[in-house]
Amino acid sequence: MNKRVTLEMPEEMHRLLLKYAAEAGTEPDAYLLEMIEEQLEDAYFLRQAQEVLEARARGESCTYSLDEVKRELCLED
Repeated sequence: MNKRVTLEMPEEMHRLLLKYAAEAGTEPDAYLLEMIEEQLEDAYFLRQAQEVLEARARGESCTYSLDEVKRELCLED
């Protein structure tokens, strides 16, 4: 089920929204929804990356080079 969200934005931002939506060939509400979705995905992936880096800093995770993986799996040429 979709939820309705109402927000206020500065006039200049609204003009940009209309301009960019027109350039993309879509309606402003669809354009804005796509932008919000992209930002949410970016925020999620950024948080995931931060968690991995924090785990590495605590010594809870490590990385391996391709050569190390090949050696471990006996895949060397």
